[in-house]
Amino acid sequence: MKVNFHFNLVQPYLPNRRILKEFVIKLFNKEGKPLQNVDYVFCTDEFLLQLNQDFLQHDYYTDIITFTLSAPKLPIEGEIYISTERIKENAKEYDRTSLNELHRVMFHGALHLCGYKDETKRQKAIMTSKEDFYLKLWNKVPRGTSA
Repeated sequence: MKVNFHFNLVQPYLPNRRILKEFVIKLFNKEGKPLQNVDYVFCTDEFLLQLNQDFLQHDYYTDIITFTLSAPKLPIEGEIYISTERIKENAKEYDRTSLNELHRVMFHGALHLCGYKDETKRQKAIMTSKEDFYLKLWNKVPRGTSA
């Protein structure tokens, strides 16, 4: 099981990376979903807009795009692209810290890979509840100041 972080023209504040990677693995385990590999790619608005246009035919900015790369019933492999610019904007809009919003969106992407959707009101409510649950768990994880 691997969780990887990649940085495309951005370097977000992301402390405790090793512990965060271990926590993401625990999220998949808690959801009962076998994980092979997940790559988080932190990028600019423009990079994510291009992906949104090229792969989803959407012409608007978004904070996250998640791609499932594995076949059904096989261990999960996926890529999660996150715009750090959108994260900062969303944090201001929702009165959260940028780091808290970044963690929320990271867990949101992992939950998408686990099969959760957010297209209907009911699905959004379930997704938000799961995000809140994992944010609370994350905030209880002991960690130091190492990166």
